[in-house]
Formats: sequence, structure tokens, C-alpha cells
Amino acid sequence: MPQIARLDPAKTAFFLCDLQTRFKQAIYGFDELVLTANKMLKVAKLLNIPVVVTEQNPKGLGPTTPEIDLDSLGDLCILTIEKVLFSMMVPEVKTQLQERPHIRSVVLFGIESHVCVLQTALDLLEEGYDVHVLADGVSSCNREEVPVALSRMQQAGGYITTSESAAFQLQRGAGTTQFKEFAKIIKDEKDNTTRAIQKLVQLRSSL
Repeated sequence: MPQIARLDPAKTAFFLCDLQTRFKQAIYGFDELVLTANKMLKVAKLLNIPVVVTEQNPKGLGPTTPEIDLDSLGDLCILTIEKVLFSMMVPEVKTQLQERPHIRSVVLFGIESHVCVLQTALDLLEEGYDVHVLADGVSSCNREEVPVALSRMQQAGGYITTSESAAFQLQRGAGTTQFKEFAKIIKDEKDNTTRAIQKLVQLRSSL
């Protein structure tokens, strides 16, 4: 029987991979990636989900783009770490996960899909985590790389989903105290969700 791997906010972390300033002109759909990232950060804040952020060689590639509202997370942004390894699974990130053994699922988004995102997914899967990759939250310089990378992650045991689907999985139902605020996020982000889906997902035949 296949593994179901449901998302549970109490057992989930968000990984935001390398959405940095110098990539803005190079990455296909960069602005739409920022929209998806900010929506997921709103969900993280509402559902109390920790967020890990990495920056690939920021001396050369710049910091996380300021359009991403990391400050709104407060203590939920448990780590922002510089790296030269392509994977996000550097020692500091592994330590954060080891200190939180209840975390069993990672929602992964960022760039590039076929390099840092892929290698992060493979490392997390190898460590036994459920990995949920947002199809409307990943991209590359060459958009043709993306469906191949998503297929590779799926072949390895990752789950390909969308930001809104993942958000609703984490919310689970309408009977919670925060549902009204959750519904407001979904409503407020409707146009951004459509824009990101149309830019980043509609041409990906592997999905």
C-alpha cells in the first residue's frame, strides 16, 4: 500500500531555498515565486509552522529578495543560513531538524528546481522525511528543466503539489478557530495564486 504522507502542521516545516536578489532577472517566473513564497509564509504564521531559509553564496548572489516578508515570521523563522553546498541540508539545518524530532514533513519551495531544490529533496528523502514540493513554488533559469526535476523528485518518493493544496491539507477543516483567518488568506491571495499557477504550472506536462 502506498504511503499517504498527509501534511500535519504540528509535524511540518517549510524550507525556502535561495530566492535571492541576483536571481531576479535570470529565473523564469521569479516574481510569481515570490508571490507563492509570501502566501506560504502567511500560512506558516497562522498555523505556527517553522521556516528554514537558505542563501546560496550571498556574497555573490545577494541576500533573500526583500519582497519576501521574512520579518513577519518572528521566531518562526528558525534559521536563515548562508551555504555553498547546493542542498539546503547543511549541518546547521540538520541540527535544527534534530532538535525538532516531531517534524516529519517538509514543504519545499525555491530555486533552482533541478539543482538546489532537487538535491535538498533527495537529502531529505534519504533522511526519512516526507517531502512536498510546490509546483507553483519552484523554477529554474531554463523553464524546461522544471518538469524533469519534478519528475526526478517524484521518482525518488517526493510529493508534487501546489501551494493552495498544501495549505488546505495543513488547515484540514473548517471547524478550527483560525479557519476564518485562513479563508481570508486564501481569498486575498486568489489572484496571486492564479497568476503563479498560470505562469509556473500550466505548461508542465509531467504533472
